[in-house]
Formats: sequence, C-alpha cells, structure tokens
Amino acid sequence: MAKFYVNIVHRPEMVPEYIQKEAEQGRVEDLTRASVLQESLDIFRTQQQIAHDNGLRTTIQMTYASLFNEEAVAIAKEHHLLYGDEIGLTFLGIQCKEFREKFHSRELAIWLFSMEDKRRIVDELFSKFEQVFGFLPTSTGSYYMDAELVNYIKERYPMVKAAVATCWEEGPKAYWNANNSWYTLLDGGPWNPWIPSKRNIHCIASDEDDDIGIVAIPHLSRDLMAVFDGPGSYYGTHPQNILRGMVYEGDQLPYFKNIVDQYRAMHKYNRGYAYNMMYVGPGWMSKGGRWEADYALLLKSYQDGMAYYGELKRRGELEDLTMSEFADVYRQGRPYTRPECTLWKDILYGSRRQMFWYADPWMRFCLDMNQGGALVDLRPYAARLVRPCGVGTKANQDASYPFLVQSLYRAGFFTHYAGEGAVKSCKIGYHGEQVDLCTCRTQASFSEEGDARVVTLDPVTIAFETVTIRVQSVFRLREGSGEIEITRRILESSDPAAEFSINEYLTGCYGTTEYPEDLTGVRLSLIDGGQTDTIDYAYRSRELERAAVDRVQAVLPQVDTLVEMRPDGPAAGYLREGFSFSPMFTLGIQKTIQSKGELRTWLKVAKAS
Repeated sequence: MAKFYVNIVHRPEMVPEYIQKEAEQGRVEDLTRASVLQESLDIFRTQQQIAHDNGLRTTIQMTYASLFNEEAVAIAKEHHLLYGDEIGLTFLGIQCKEFREKFHSRELAIWLFSMEDKRRIVDELFSKFEQVFGFLPTSTGSYYMDAELVNYIKERYPMVKAAVATCWEEGPKAYWNANNSWYTLLDGGPWNPWIPSKRNIHCIASDEDDDIGIVAIPHLSRDLMAVFDGPGSYYGTHPQNILRGMVYEGDQLPYFKNIVDQYRAMHKYNRGYAYNMMYVGPGWMSKGGRWEADYALLLKSYQDGMAYYGELKRRGELEDLTMSEFADVYRQGRPYTRPECTLWKDILYGSRRQMFWYADPWMRFCLDMNQGGALVDLRPYAARLVRPCGVGTKANQDASYPFLVQSLYRAGFFTHYAGEGAVKSCKIGYHGEQVDLCTCRTQASFSEEGDARVVTLDPVTIAFETVTIRVQSVFRLREGSGEIEITRRILESSDPAAEFSINEYLTGCYGTTEYPEDLTGVRLSLIDGGQTDTIDYAYRSRELERAAVDRVQAVLPQVDTLVEMRPDGPAAGYLREGFSFSPMFTLGIQKTIQSKGELRTWLKVAKAS
C-alpha cells in the first residue's frame, strides 16, 4: 500500500526578516521591539492553529531567540502536550540581542561560521534548549548544515536523529534572482529525504560506516523542473514561494495542490513511499503584506495549503509525522543502496515535458525528455568530497556539491559561438548528415525489473535526406551497481540495408557555478586491453581515437572523480580535449549498425583515489 508522509515544520522566529523593512523606512533596527516580537508570536500561533484545525501535527523548531521568550516556550509546551507536536531546535533565527551579546556577530547562517564558532553555537543552543525544556531535541535544522557541523552535533548529542540539512538547488540561480545577495549556494543535494555521508552532507551514505547518523530532509519540497530551470525560492510547498513566483490565480493556489500531488505520485518510483514537507517561519505572513500580496491573501494561502493536507489525511491518503517519527520510519528496512528517483512532469507551463531524477550513493543525475533523454546534470557522489564551508575554509560561502555535467551553467547542447557545452547524449549519422538526440523531444515511462529501475523513452523519428529511421533509448539502473546502462536501438529503417553511425558521448568538466574551473591535470584515457593512450589536459584541442576500446575515461583529481564509458562489445572510442573558449572534455564511443541493431554502453562514476 502506498504511503505518503508529510512533515509540517514551524519555527517561532522572534526577529524575522521583515524588521529590516522598518529599518529601511527610517527606523533604527531594534531587535527587542515589542511590536515586532508580538506580531511574530501571533503569526506563529496562527500557523499552529491552522495546522491543528486541519487535524495535523507539527514539528516546532525553536529558534535561539524564542528560547528567551516565555510565551513562545509556553506555546511549544502546550502544543506538545495537547497535539503531540514535536519540539525541536533550529539554527535559523539565531540573530537576537542575546546572540549578539554572546557571540559579537551579525552572521545569519550557522554554516558560514568558523568550525570553532559552530561548536560554540551548537553547545550554547542545545544547553539553553535543555535548560528551558528539561530534555534535549531529537530534531534540528537550518537552510544548510555541513557534514562537519552534523558530525559534531551527533557526537555531542547522539539523540538527534533528523535534520533539515539543505535547500534543493538553491545555488547560483537563487543567488542571481535575489540581486546577488542570497548566499545560500547549496546546489547538488537530494530533493527527497536521504541518509547523509559523514564526509559530505549532500552525498548519500554508502554503508553503515559512512552513515552520519541522522536522516536528512530538504528545506521544502521543490518543483524538480521549475527549480532546475529557475530560482528555487519561487516554486515549492510554501505559499510564500508560490506568491513570490506569482504562480496563482486570483486568491487561489492550484499550483500548490499540483506540486503536492506530484510528490504523492513518487510512491510509483520509490517502492511505495512518498514524502512532502513544509517548513515556515512567521516572517512571510506580516500584517503589512509581502511583495504584491496583502495579509488576507497570505493568510488564505496558508489556510488552503493546510486544508489540502488535512483533506488528504481524512481520506486516509496522508500520514502526518513529526521529523523524528519520520526518521524512524525512513530507516525501516531500507538498504543503503536503494535510490531515490522520480519521473517529474511539467506542472507550471502546461507542456508535456518530463525530467527523470535519480540519486544513490554513487551519483545524482537528471534526464531531460525535451532533449531526447539527454543527461543534463551529473554529480559524483562516489567521490564523497570533503568540502567544509564557512570562515577559515577554501569554500567559505560555496557549499554546493560539484557537478561533472550541468547544462545550464555550462551551455548544454546549444553553445552561442564555438566548442561544446556540458551534456551527455547521442548522435546518429548517415552519409555526412548527423542528428543529435538532444534535438528530438520525447516522453518516457518508468518500470522495475528486479533490482533495476528502467526508464524507457518513446521512439523518435529521424529523417535524413534519403532514409528515415526510428530510434529508441532505454536507461537501466541496477541498484548497487554505480552505473547507468544506456541502450540506443534502431527499431526500423526505410532502408533496412542502410548503415548508421551511433556516437554515444559525454561532454563535461567540473564546477559549482557558471564560471570555469582549471582543468589542468585532468587525464583523458583510451583503454584497450593493455594499451592505453592518454591526454593530460592542457587546453590544446587535441583528439585521440582507437578503432576498438574497452573503455574511455576521464580522471578529475580536483574532484577526486573517475568517469568512465564502456561498450558491451566491439566499438571505437575517442577523446577530445577542449580549449580555453570551450573548457570541456569529451568522451565518446562509436559503432556502425543497421536497422534492428543497437549500441549498449555503461556510464560509471567512481572515486579516483
């Protein structure tokens, strides 16, 4: 039976962001202003009441400021006893008079402090929480929590079992959209709950030794297509996002129901379980309104969202769990190798576009059916890169997990002038003509065969000057293999005797932003038995080709990653080194086939060292 679990998380943020609006309008910032504190509490109480009126339990994540407020503490205690709400602790909302006096900092984000300060802040917040409630929290969270921070929390406070650990794809796109001032550079993590690696919070743990000890959940359930294409703060299970993105009609938010339903449908791809979360503070529901929305619309939007969750619960189609309860459920009978995957459809523009998302301990990737099933995003989780962030680290603000392919930050199939963009696709050639499947829109279906997840694309028709063919692509993902098996098959041809070249290729690099990184030191190799030809990357536009290869590979020491392609039988292989105006590398496997023939390859991502 399908299970749909929902976490509703509220936080009593005593000094929410809208206090800045008053400062900007000529009033001096005052973190203790009674009117602001009281409005925040009123909104928090309203949000709690709306959830409870719809029969829903919440997780109350107390902010540091709220631990000093008797009314906020009393509400949390009361709702814990009356409704079974969980009382947790968040590292959002740390800024208040007490914090500034103790830590002498205006920093907003726990992950951006030095590690020394992170430890001090953790101990202060947990100590204050225990002083106030008489017990320690079992759930915590922030917009982002790096592995170093979570490892420390788990070591000192082993009762913690769940955390809001990252925002899905809230990286450069969200930063651009916020006037280059929203320093949550967090691309590259899972969109659904996961058990994180001790080495990097974005990565899914490979085994018990790699298990950081918590179940992580993302901050909001995002639209897996709209957020990939645009800013994350517009499209998710939060009325503020939807209002900010102007994705509503009058005072109705049908998009909210659509995105919840998309998450409900994920049980089809994840062995019967689906998940959704909402995580809100009071700052967006100001009596003064937000963006173009007045308070009445803000209130109604939240009431309508909670009403939909409540309706699903009454119909027996939703189970409202607290964060810690969900962590226990998620771990039950779950092997570390089990992937998270989903076939997402467009719910924003009404097109028929689909994207397939997949994440396991080896990789996270995305296929875009509008580009013939091209792989448009690839993150090498197998490398488990240790990338601490915050003051005193190399990354500082950039907490994203690096990509090998990211078609929006690296041009994808289309490039404006010269060279190639980052994408994995296939080219079909005939008598001097060549068509990239990136130009062939299609649809996909999902199925399971034993321990394999299978994505089967509808055949596409390619018309050359004198012959027409139908080509089908199938992606097979065997659990625990760390590989993607890709089959390109010519189903039929108007000339059965005609021969076609099939060129399976990956064009990639590495990075976390739209700006190029130095590829010096990357090694490209053609391997055939004991024979190996190599190119050490130096931006010289060199190419190598062999008539027969066992595999082609690239080793990227900068991200400790090996990416490899291999065919299932005799096939040619080639390598291309890029140049400074096109800072990419290309791996390719080619074969000549006729109608009913196929090329089968495997894409593998592994740790290089």
